[in-house]
Amino acid sequence: MKTMIDLNDEALALAAKELGTATKKDTVNAALEFVAERRRRIEQVLNDPYGIGVGADIGDPEVMNRARR
Repeated sequence: MKTMIDLNDEALALAAKELGTATKKDTVNAALEFVAERRRRIEQVLNDPYGIGVGADIGDPEVMNRARR
C-alpha cells in the first residue's frame, strides 16, 4: 500500500546508516520490522515466567529463605 508521509531526513539518514539500507522505502520497512520484532521479543520475555529470572522456585519457601541470605 502506498502512503505519503513527511519524513525527518536526518533521522532517515541515520537509520539507513544503522540498518545498512539504501532507499527510503527499505529504511522505513527495515525500521518497522526492527521495532515489531523487538516488541515480539519483549512480549515473549514478559509472558515467560522464566524469562525474567523468576521460575517455579519463587513459591518454594525453603528456596526463597536461602536466597535471602
